[in-house]
Amino acid sequence: MPAVSKGDGMRGLAVFISDIRNCKSKEAEIKRINKELANIRSKFKGDKALDGYSKKKYVCKLLFIFLLGHDIDFGHMEAVNLLSSNKYTEKQIGYLFISVLVNSNSELIRLINNAIKNDLSSRNPTFMCLALHCIANVGSREMAEAFASEIPRILVAGDTMDSVKQSAALCLLRLYKTSPDLVLMGEWTSRVVHLLNDQHMGVVTAAISLITCLSQKNPDEFKTCVSLAVSRLSRIVSSASTDLQDYTYYFVPAPWLSCKLLRLLQCYPPPEDGAVKGRLVECLETILNKAQEPPKSKKVQHSNAKNAILFEAISLIIHYDSEPNLLVRACNQLGQFLQHRETNLRYLALESMCTLASSEFSHEAVKTHIETVINALKTERDVSVRQRAADLLYAMCDRSNSKQIVAEMLSYLETADYSIREEMVLKVAILAEKYAVDYSWYVDTILNLIRIAGDYVSEEVWYRVIQIVINRDDVQGYAAKTVFEALQAPACHENMVKVGGYILGEFGNLIAGDPRSNPLVQFNLLHSKFHLCSVPTRALLLSAYIKFINLFPETKATIQEVLRCDSQIRNSDVELQQRAVEYLKLSSIASTDVLATVLEEMPPFPERESSILAKLKKKKGPGAVSVAELEDGKRESGELNGGGERGQDAAAMAASNASTPSPSADLLGIRSSVPVSTTPASAGSLLVDVFSEAGPAAPSGAVNDDGFLRDLEQPTETSDPLLVEGSGDSE
Repeated sequence: MPAVSKGDGMRGLAVFISDIRNCKSKEAEIKRINKELANIRSKFKGDKALDGYSKKKYVCKLLFIFLLGHDIDFGHMEAVNLLSSNKYTEKQIGYLFISVLVNSNSELIRLINNAIKNDLSSRNPTFMCLALHCIANVGSREMAEAFASEIPRILVAGDTMDSVKQSAALCLLRLYKTSPDLVLMGEWTSRVVHLLNDQHMGVVTAAISLITCLSQKNPDEFKTCVSLAVSRLSRIVSSASTDLQDYTYYFVPAPWLSCKLLRLLQCYPPPEDGAVKGRLVECLETILNKAQEPPKSKKVQHSNAKNAILFEAISLIIHYDSEPNLLVRACNQLGQFLQHRETNLRYLALESMCTLASSEFSHEAVKTHIETVINALKTERDVSVRQRAADLLYAMCDRSNSKQIVAEMLSYLETADYSIREEMVLKVAILAEKYAVDYSWYVDTILNLIRIAGDYVSEEVWYRVIQIVINRDDVQGYAAKTVFEALQAPACHENMVKVGGYILGEFGNLIAGDPRSNPLVQFNLLHSKFHLCSVPTRALLLSAYIKFINLFPETKATIQEVLRCDSQIRNSDVELQQRAVEYLKLSSIASTDVLATVLEEMPPFPERESSILAKLKKKKGPGAVSVAELEDGKRESGELNGGGERGQDAAAMAASNASTPSPSADLLGIRSSVPVSTTPASAGSLLVDVFSEAGPAAPSGAVNDDGFLRDLEQPTETSDPLLVEGSGDSE
């Protein structure tokens, strides 16, 4: 770049800037600016013989005024005229003004394009770079149409200087991002890819940004870049810091280029060529080995550069998911970062380990750090780090540690940041259901969840516990007893009242033999919460009351008195008034048999996709949440959630294992539904077993490893679920 001569200092501009800075008020500044604008306007209009220096000075003043926030509506043509100057400083100011002030739809675009074409064909590297920078800064579709075919030729030409190649590569990247349909590489593809072999590291760094973007859209066209990228990466990784002196950053050779190469390789599957793959594995092992070496500098820039390469290498290892040794080594390396004093490193380590936990090769290695992660959940000051710790616990959970992890997450919920409570509640509900060893533990967990974070327990969660209780005879009595005890707390969340009203209305008779929970005590306990609840909950409780009349005839008079009071039959809410009137009439005129038929016990719910998991997936985004579904036949004989207690023989279990998909194939476990068999068979999980008595079960070979995901029918919100009849005899 030409040296700036002493005369290019533009004293007038310096004086103007000084005047602006010395203004005591906004009004004084505006007054000075208006005076200067009037002076510049008169110069442009009156004196037609302005020399290049004066034009440059006045255009610079206009640019400064614009940057102060004032509108500029003239001077554009003078800036365009500067583009035809042969002086670097004048041309530079012209391009700068155009890049900042000219709109992509401006009428001057054609004139600007002509000036740019002249500079691109001038073969003057300085002028070519200025023109390319202007194209990239404006990035309009008109410019893409004019230069998309010209820039690739400049990029791959043998006589183009390295500095121009760098600008051309980045300019082409900008045009591709704004108008991808106009940037067609075609015949230039192979020559652009071979820029990875260029001797100049700056050209390689610029070219790889372009190639990475192109590879993401057209991977097949640029797949030859993989072997070249591995070769270049190998040379950088194996070189000493003295070999690449101009591109060594705090004793780390070419860290930015290394990161970009590793990122490019993540656009493709593992190399099929054994030699290339072996060389890449060797590079990754070298990067992991260097991470263990003592630092060559105590400065933070050294560790940042070193760790940037390490994390990109780990991302590539996770992307390939095919090298058990590298995956375990990566996990161990990340484990060391979990206790690092730098918060950002702890965050990145937790985030990367969340992905590692979904791999069958590294899941066990991730589980060894459970105590450290639990400690991070409890002690971290940064809420984002605590959230990543919770995500990792969720991802590493399996049957062997589910109770510990659920207990820790429940404990953390009591003090958790409000922004993450809803997501935490969903995760606890999913884990409790997925890894339920017995239903009593599941019921206890969900009721604790409602007690601790009731405001964040969505309807999907308490619907689900009711569905499971209704479909499982052996837990109904325990659920009724537990929810009765929970309702005795002085402060009881409304969701707990909903669950209590539903379960006691259906199964209160199972605990009515105990004098401490006789029918009248149950009713009085529920009714004591009635006036504190919202209208939908009151409606549910009224339905529970009419169920009580069917279950416990001795409570009929007491309940009718409640239904008959003015606060019910004259209620301002139409729904509550109608229920009170109809239930009172039903209990008065219906015979015992009719009442028993109308209010018979709820039938089992049919299976369907989990509404809880669907809600979590919607909240986090598809693929953003990983569940550690690693109980398939490769490691745990395919028995989920106590499924083995059903007496399934070894041969049938082997058949089930053979059909179980790889855990890494579906992080969320949302797989296509399995066909229903006409021949009853033992279910492969405890929660699927719920339905073995209600109808034909799925064949054991088709039961997937996430029985809880195959959800039950959710109660409708338009009608009270307590009165939904299986037989349709409500009339």
